[in-house]
Formats: sequence, C-alpha cells, structure tokens
Amino acid sequence: MFKEHLDSLPHGREFRFVDVIDILVHGKSAVGRYFVRGDENFFLGHFPGMPIMPGVILVEAVAQLAGIIIQSDPDQPRLDDLRLCSIRNVKISGSAIPGDELLISAGEITRFDNLVQARGEVKVSGKTVISAVIALSGTV
Repeated sequence: MFKEHLDSLPHGREFRFVDVIDILVHGKSAVGRYFVRGDENFFLGHFPGMPIMPGVILVEAVAQLAGIIIQSDPDQPRLDDLRLCSIRNVKISGSAIPGDELLISAGEITRFDNLVQARGEVKVSGKTVISAVIALSGTV
C-alpha cells in the first residue's frame, strides 16, 4: 500500500527509514513504520556492543515521511530536489535498538511556496522517543 509514494523518495534503499505507510492523507498527514533490523551500517559505530539508533536518523525518518506527504499533495506542484533544511524544537526522550518497530507520524503541514514546515514524532512501543519541527525545501 502506498508503494509508489515510498518509491518517490530520492534516497537509496540503504538510507530509507520508512518501510511502510499505514495512513496517508494526501498533502496533510501520514503514519508510517520502520523496522530496525540491526544490520544498518551506523550500528557499527553507534555503539559497538550496545547499538542505539542515532537521534539524527530518527529525525530523518520524520523528514522522509513529511517529504512523502508534501509530494502527495494533489493541489500543489511537486518540489524537485526536496531536502531537509531546518530542524527545530527537537526533543529526544528515548531511543531505538535493533528489533524495535518505529511508528512515525508527521503532519501540521504549512507551505510557503518552495518551503514546507511539518511537525512529527517517532514512537517505540507506544512511547514517544523523538519529536521535532522540520522544514524542507525544493524547487517548483
């Protein structure tokens, strides 16, 4: 479900942190999931013997889901070269480890021409581990 939207991400599979989109309200909000496998390259150094998913990767998961929302808006033109350009109000209150399933949500989309702001969070086992306000920009 929503595979075409996942495939619209500019990232290679090795740097995609959304596996499944469960809910997509085009241009408005979405809920997706990522399954932390444990073989991701960043675990080699973060941290040997005690793997913890980096907080910046959790923020990236929110940004990727927000990008899917933005590009799915039927009332707005697609933004080429959509990229994360701002991270604000980040609160890290937990972590994710191999075997965890991330529940990613994003919404409250505000668009100003080629700049888009979104609010999102990641939960693990029902507990919010990160929340953030992000901005993405691209070219019309």
